Amino acid sequence: MPEPEQQALTEAEATRPVLDQIADKWSVMVLCAICTQPVRFNAIKRRLGRVTHKALTQALRRLERNGLVTRRVITSSPVAVEYSITPLGRTLQQPFAALYAWATEHVPEVEKAQVSFDNRTGGKAVLTRSASAGMAMRLEPQPATAVTGIP
Repeated sequence: MPEPEQQALTEAEATRPVLDQIADKWSVMVLCAICTQPVRFNAIKRRLGRVTHKALTQALRRLERNGLVTRRVITSSPVAVEYSITPLGRTLQQPFAALYAWATEHVPEVEKAQVSFDNRTGGKAVLTRSASAGMAMRLEPQPATAVTGIP
């Protein structure tokens, strides 16, 4: 019988592929954008603002593959594509709402921690993602004028 810590790590590792698919920035935002009604691709793109066509397409395909959204081609002129949330995708509404509420409540604390970190390290931490290494953090030097303290 594995120790509790080892079992927790094993379970966490088993869920990682699913979390990687549904918990990235665009997936969460897409699911929030389509949670109330079916939405066409361009309407989703307008709601999300800075998302590129490629990033949105990839996020929607990932979500469709994982059973969280459905894609429907509307045969009109021009042809349109509409996305809607599935019952499985809808089960994420409550956890995402809780995460959003937490983020909204704690933005000032997170920003203060970031400034404190940047001041201690002399740089800004940047998270990067690569196919081979997953997530990694690197520090980018900041000009002296860009680092400010919060009283």
